[in-house]
Amino acid sequence: MVQGTDMPSPRRAPFRDPDTRALAELGESVRARLDADPQAYRLPVEGFEIYGLSQFFSAAECERLMRIVDAVAQPSATYGNDAFSGRTSYSGDVDPADPFILMLQRRIDDLVGLAPSYGETIQGQRYTVGQEFRAHFDHFSPDQAFWEAEQARGGQRSWTAMAYLNAVEEGGSTDFPKVPLSIPPQPGTLIVWNNMKPDGTPNPRSLHAGTPVIRGTKYVLTKWYRARPWW
Repeated sequence: MVQGTDMPSPRRAPFRDPDTRALAELGESVRARLDADPQAYRLPVEGFEIYGLSQFFSAAECERLMRIVDAVAQPSATYGNDAFSGRTSYSGDVDPADPFILMLQRRIDDLVGLAPSYGETIQGQRYTVGQEFRAHFDHFSPDQAFWEAEQARGGQRSWTAMAYLNAVEEGGSTDFPKVPLSIPPQPGTLIVWNNMKPDGTPNPRSLHAGTPVIRGTKYVLTKWYRARPWW
């Protein structure tokens, strides 16, 4: 132990994401676009931007998408292969070159007004009885081991778009415990939320969970957007 010094301990400068300003501007543009869309309903919760669109996908599109999810589904991975993430579903990236997927992706891109290059490949997920994804954030934290790698390939996640493909007999809601808000599966419904606050910093109220399926099977699609073009 070093004794006899009155030197103050060095203070660490507060972390600031280099994309914070871009995230704020991106958030503003998407917010304005969704607010102006008569089909997009902003859910009345405080301190968190989330929108819902019913029947965004048709019944026939949902049926076809569920078959695609079945074809790519494998035990879900997490960043860093975190065994304690509580993600017990099956998931897989769909083929981004499939004309059917391209058509649906353009529809989501047009909805939020973002260039396709900002979006990650659409991921399909399937939850059977007992499967869940415990409370988590979609945005990244600088203390995570993969932060630098993600900064190099598009940066922070900004908006999330998630679609329900089928009804679930019981369970399987998407819960936002910090708001609080619980959204049950409704076939064809798309929900879109901002993982950032209006100032471009991560929003703790974006914490969410896929609750366990009690009866039936749940199918969803998820598309994440970045602060910059993703690869």
